Amino acid sequence: MRQVVVLGSTGSIGTQAIEVITARPEQFEVVGLAAGGSSIELLVEQARTLRPQVVAVSSPEAADRLAAALPGQEVWAGPEAATRLAAISADVVLNGITGAAGLEPTLATLNAGTTLALANKESLVIGGRLVTDAAAPGQIVAVDSEHSAFAQALRAGRAEEVRKLVLTASGGPFRGRTRAELRQVTPAQAMAHPTWDMGRVITINSATLVNKGLELLEAGLLYDVDLDAIEVVVHPQSIVHSMVEFVDGSTIAQCSPPDMRLPIALGLTWPDRLANAAAPCDWKKAATWTFEPLDSAAFPAVELAREAGKAPGGLAPAVYNAANEVCVDAFCAGRLEFPGIVDVVADVVATHLARHAAEPLSLAAVLAADQWARQAAAERISKE
Repeated sequence: MRQVVVLGSTGSIGTQAIEVITARPEQFEVVGLAAGGSSIELLVEQARTLRPQVVAVSSPEAADRLAAALPGQEVWAGPEAATRLAAISADVVLNGITGAAGLEPTLATLNAGTTLALANKESLVIGGRLVTDAAAPGQIVAVDSEHSAFAQALRAGRAEEVRKLVLTASGGPFRGRTRAELRQVTPAQAMAHPTWDMGRVITINSATLVNKGLELLEAGLLYDVDLDAIEVVVHPQSIVHSMVEFVDGSTIAQCSPPDMRLPIALGLTWPDRLANAAAPCDWKKAATWTFEPLDSAAFPAVELAREAGKAPGGLAPAVYNAANEVCVDAFCAGRLEFPGIVDVVADVVATHLARHAAEPLSLAAVLAADQWARQAAAERISKE
């Protein structure tokens, strides 16, 4: 029986993780649930079904409603509740929190010595070496489909035999459009991802390809690969989740229909596989898989992320991520055009690199850079 804590339990990753878990009650026990509190009815339902030791919510008001609906249930509330929960005794903590808020729970999990099934790529991207240095070998297990694919394909050879990682991208809903055409994009259109069903921020990030920029940075940190040895290619069918090219010319790909339950299940049981986690490809059915280069002129977010990751000091990725989160909110509120998201992020990153001397990487420095970038992005947006 594997004891699991699910952070971000009411989000897309969290709900699918619970599907995997509840289908196998003989293999998993959920000992903790954490959520922001915006979907309190769903959280109550999850708690009633799973009967965890602790339920944590960041909103104190939501905690009052939760306690009233679940008499006798231990409830923790406040901004640090998820971080506290991440440190309790468990076999696996699945971090499905969205955005920079996942950093401190990630560090708490690693410091507790618990296996971290990481879906919150932002915490690794902004924390950088703070996170990787805190992790024991094998303690972080990737849940992103692309990074799970890398982990599986890398089993085919030794580290010194790897030539490059090939990170696949669906291209999002606006593949093939020019930058000028993107100016008319609406939030509703950006939310219509062609292959994946995800939360708001990740879906918008996939449309701008900021998400792929974050994934590039994550891959470099997880697998200790130079960022210039990671190539991004567009694969609209989202069947090949990523590939590893070896020095002899061989390329190993991980393929499956787009279903996050597969990498989630692998994250919960790594290095073992969970039988029937998701449906496989139907090899009797004719299909065509295509690959094409990324249009960096229309979608500059990936190369901007690469530049941020190579910048001295290690804080530029935190600036990239924080500025983007503010820009996504502004776009969804109708205060920023779609191409303006990455334009503003680029301006804020450039300002950071020009004005901020490299300083030792620390949690305080990361959090300060995050807050500075949010303010800088908000000020830049107000001038639009």
